[in-house]
Amino acid sequence: MTISAGLVKELREITGAGMMDCKKALVESNGDMEKAKKILREKGLAAAAKKAGRIASEGVVEAYIHGDGRIGVLVEINTETDFAAKNEEFRAFAKDIAMQIAASRPQYVRMEDVPESVIEQEKAILRVQALKEGKPEKVVDKIVEGRISKFYKDFCLLEQPFIKDPEKAVKDILTEKVASIGENIQIRRFACFERGEGLQKKEENFAEEVQKQINKE
Repeated sequence: MTISAGLVKELREITGAGMMDCKKALVESNGDMEKAKKILREKGLAAAAKKAGRIASEGVVEAYIHGDGRIGVLVEINTETDFAAKNEEFRAFAKDIAMQIAASRPQYVRMEDVPESVIEQEKAILRVQALKEGKPEKVVDKIVEGRISKFYKDFCLLEQPFIKDPEKAVKDILTEKVASIGENIQIRRFACFERGEGLQKKEENFAEEVQKQINKE
């Protein structure tokens, strides 16, 4: 079928993809805009996977200070070029990740960063819990493996639900940014500081407060 220039332009404005990529997607989808968007997204994610092994040594160290200075976050996010590091979309992503850390307080960037000793200790605790719940011995190991995924979602940044779109994990948002910006992006490390941490103080719900801050933007 014939694809009009107007349809190609519309898809390009929606997705930010190149003109030729938009035209090919529309041809492949027989002019169906929703299918074309899905095709572009799938191709973008495939391209993102290929970029994952490329060296990313540029980037930013983003800071986020919550409210009156009660909590502060520093996060280093790397990309391949200084040009991409100055990209507004990249900088906004870095800010979002800093806010994510402030709200969700992860301890590790990715699952692979969690020491094996920590995982084994957590599994031992989960196993005891399952047995106390009366779960049959033969299925306890499967139950533990299922529940350990919650541990990763609680403590590993990339596995956490993204604060601005809880239907997606942070790793999904990262992959989308790689596809959109066109360079490998890596969240390298972070540090979180809370005023009076370790001292006796009034209990605060920082996750709730950071969410309120997001809603104001």
